[in-house]
Amino acid sequence: MIVLDVEATGVEPKKHSIVSLGALDLANPTNRFYMECRAWEGAHIMDEALAVNGFTREQVTDASKPSEADLTHAFLEWSESVEERTFAGQNVSFDRDFLKEAAERAGHTNWPFAHRTLDTHTMCFMHMVHKGLQPPVKYRRSALNLDAVLNYCGIPEEPSPHNALTGALSHAEVIARLLYGRKLLPEFMQFEIPWKKA
Repeated sequence: MIVLDVEATGVEPKKHSIVSLGALDLANPTNRFYMECRAWEGAHIMDEALAVNGFTREQVTDASKPSEADLTHAFLEWSESVEERTFAGQNVSFDRDFLKEAAERAGHTNWPFAHRTLDTHTMCFMHMVHKGLQPPVKYRRSALNLDAVLNYCGIPEEPSPHNALTGALSHAEVIARLLYGRKLLPEFMQFEIPWKKA
């Protein structure tokens, strides 16, 4: 399983660009990928997105950085080392769609990944229901964002600004805790699993 997180210049894969991507192989969590890139020429850039990921306009348009196509090629090459390549993460369809659109822009015609994904939001919602808990609701919809999922799993909120590798590591840790009831990564070993406490 490939746990991944994309940071982008906005929320629409056809008009915004990837600016960084973090990933790891859940079965071999030391096998990690992280890369930053410049936005593709003509990509829209939202100030709100940059506020989330901490990049400046100068950084995401820096001609000395690899292109989005370079990032896509590198990620696809890295993914060949992963045995089971289903994508997983928080609202991972966002990340999948950005990566697929970037691959098309980069000329990849043979998309090697499945449409199906594993979403930590859904895993956490189901885990809470199974434990007899009411998942939080705000504005008449689920309020299980990544920070809420992390907190439920005994982990502090993700640092701000968001970093794609930190995001991928956070997703992987909550997947291990929700699916398997165990800790996964050394970065989170000091945080206990709440439902495992005596």
